Amino acid sequence: MNTAEEFEALWPGGVNAVPAVTPAPRPADLNGKRIGFLWDYAFRGDEIFPMLEDSLTRAYDDVEIVGYDAFGSTFGGNEHETLAALPQRLKELRIDAVVSGVGC
Repeated sequence: MNTAEEFEALWPGGVNAVPAVTPAPRPADLNGKRIGFLWDYAFRGDEIFPMLEDSLTRAYDDVEIVGYDAFGSTFGGNEHETLAALPQRLKELRIDAVVSGVGC
């Protein structure tokens, strides 16, 4: 005799509003790469990105960093224009990988 009961349950997280995107393959080595920093200008990136740049340039002899000021803020103000222009800007600057900082 089966005594298991079935219950309906509601997951409080709801349905995903944005489909998941598979990230691009990561480079195996950052030597010889140009890394772009993106920031939303919301929380301490002006402190964090210099520390990250220092760590990356110590770890990789031939890595080049392109600072967040080359792209503009990814939040608030002109973020729609900044994000729309981003693919072309990444091509123009020959960026191989991006570190995106989102604060708060």
